Amino acid sequence: QVQLVESGGGSVQAGGSLTLSCAASGRTVNRYVMGWFRQAPGKEREFVAAIRAIGGARDTADSVKGRFTISRDNAQDRVNLRMNSLKPEDTAVYYCAASLVYDNTRNWNNYAYWGQGTQVTVSS
Repeated sequence: QVQLVESGGGSVQAGGSLTLSCAASGRTVNRYVMGWFRQAPGKEREFVAAIRAIGGARDTADSVKGRFTISRDNAQDRVNLRMNSLKPEDTAVYYCAASLVYDNTRNWNNYAYWGQGTQVTVSS
């Protein structure tokens, strides 16, 4: 069993930056695909970014490409999401997730483990 705990959310003004962190426990996640998703009120869950375990290949949603960067530290079982140039439309609850499915990293159904989420609010 894997437990995931996100941290680092908060309120910022447009153009600001935040770094979200996800700490894993219970079992090492260095063989897992790690992903970030977000969900705004009244909207469906949306893929943000993912990083594979082997080789560390990244996949990033077009809506955040060039602004958000996902990274992982396998030694500490941690994955981070650096968010720059934040926009009001980035406001959402952000979730960390872990998957053993190597392909189709954008499909949230492939992720077996989820954190509780952390709120990010961007004001204009």
